[in-house]
Amino acid sequence: MSSLLWVALYAVASMSWGWWWQRRHHNIGVVDVLWAKGVGVAALLLALLGQGAWQPRVALGVLGGLWGGRLALHLWRRVRSEEEDGRYRYLREHWHSHQGKIFGFFMAQAMLILLFALPFVAVAANPNTDMAGWVLAAIAMWLISVGGEALADRQLARFRADPDNKGRTCREGLWRYSRHPNYFFEWLHWFTYVLLAIGSPLWWLSWAGPVVMYLFLRYLSGVPFTEKQALRSRGEDYRQYQRTTPMFFPWFPRTSKEHAA
Repeated sequence: MSSLLWVALYAVASMSWGWWWQRRHHNIGVVDVLWAKGVGVAALLLALLGQGAWQPRVALGVLGGLWGGRLALHLWRRVRSEEEDGRYRYLREHWHSHQGKIFGFFMAQAMLILLFALPFVAVAANPNTDMAGWVLAAIAMWLISVGGEALADRQLARFRADPDNKGRTCREGLWRYSRHPNYFFEWLHWFTYVLLAIGSPLWWLSWAGPVVMYLFLRYLSGVPFTEKQALRSRGEDYRQYQRTTPMFFPWFPRTSKEHAA
């Protein structure tokens, strides 16, 4: 597990820099950029240092690295051009800008990079040399999930760029069928590494990706924080959106008064 040590060292160094950056710019949102970049770097490091067959390792390095790079760049454009996200502004106010607590938050994100690197360990240790079919399936999963997430991100960015939409909820494109299509496709993306790990003695570790990501997005740091902030900023418009649009898994919008599950 010495390769995980390199991932941990990178994660701590990166998040320490991020904490310093947010002190100067008053924007905790950079933590999301560094998390995405850190997980992408973890995929590259583990693919390089792994002892498994070359096919799953090359696929891991390319797919994991591209995913992390795309997401980090998208988030960086938002952090650089917009004010601090409401979720993090709330945390800053709640903690009274206590830098010790904010530093602890950044270090917790560094540990999450390590946690989400576990599926990559399974792939990098995969000795299976007959992987052509599974690699193709993983590429298809990656294209669908990353493409869907990128499309949802573009649709939301376009909506938010229009000043007339301030205080309104995006219901365009994929956002008509899920309140969090970006989160849904992000979760789906982690099945890429389950497919690449088939045949690995550590295959069970690959399930840490989709299982832990779903728990975080659905119950911890994703949906709950985002929806609380949306209710604070958009009020009744977002409550109506909650009543008509599925929370996570995309489906057709409801027309009844019943709350979406």
